[in-house]
Amino acid sequence: MKFCKKYEEYMQGQKEKKNLPGVGFKKLKKILKRCRRKDPSRTALNESISQQHGNTCPRECTVCDGTFFPELLKEMEDVVGWFNENAQKLLELHLASRFKKCLTWLKGNTRKRRSHLGLIQEGKDLVSYALINSVAIRKILKKYDKVHESSQGQAFKTQVQKMHIEILQSPWLCELMAFHINLKESQKDYSGAVPALFDGCSLVFDDGKPLLSCELSDSVKVDIDLTCSICLDTVFDPISLTCGHIYCYMCACSAASVNVVDGLKTADPSEKCPLCREVCVYKGAVHLDELSILLKRSCREYWEERRKTERAERLQQAKEYWDYQCRSFTGI
Repeated sequence: MKFCKKYEEYMQGQKEKKNLPGVGFKKLKKILKRCRRKDPSRTALNESISQQHGNTCPRECTVCDGTFFPELLKEMEDVVGWFNENAQKLLELHLASRFKKCLTWLKGNTRKRRSHLGLIQEGKDLVSYALINSVAIRKILKKYDKVHESSQGQAFKTQVQKMHIEILQSPWLCELMAFHINLKESQKDYSGAVPALFDGCSLVFDDGKPLLSCELSDSVKVDIDLTCSICLDTVFDPISLTCGHIYCYMCACSAASVNVVDGLKTADPSEKCPLCREVCVYKGAVHLDELSILLKRSCREYWEERRKTERAERLQQAKEYWDYQCRSFTGI
């Protein structure tokens, strides 16, 4: 079965449960087919131009660019917006205090066990939704480049990554994957059989380096590196910048040239991500609480040792910070 048909069947099944935004795969393919019918000599002409001028640069298409990219961009914004909003709500509920959870369950008139399984299923659905839509976007852009013999599709993908509307960049995807594995551990507290919903998500160690991996099928897979590129160790108190790169919180503060007391919200907008060199990435950084819980449970010795080291360093930074504030206030 072709991916387009699989995708349509998946989205149809999801829309029966709730109204989800998605990628208009068939509609976008029709735009590309119309382009080929309208200008059948495009391939021969483009090859001739490339041979004469040695030009392999991306070429614009006057037939479909005016509808294809704007339509796809709007759909991507809708998909990422819906995913981020619902993932954030789910994670907030899981990380809420017991009192708040109790109020939520009482308000919903549902039993604790049923709510636990509901969280598991909802988390699985959200991860599946994110991954299958990312594959759909990748495939339609690849189709565009194949039809036009260009790299405009890849250029568009690079542009949306800079705009932070690439779903695989979302910190909430990483959090949901960690959330899956955390619930797998906590489900032992509940009696009875629990559906095996976690076969695709796992924390793996490749030559001692941690990876958060999720695989729904052979073609739908994502691996997230959990090694901080600053200290070159497993991320501790992890935080995701708006560009999608993950660092230790204190490493990110150091890269942004801010004190840990002030925090990343005070970082200068001109400060860049150490990896991609993008600016304005610190102010909207997201703490990865579920990932922190997962790593604390999976790397107990490392986590305890790192906690002691960071505690001493934070106390030292706090002391220096307040000493400076005191001297500034007294004019010494």
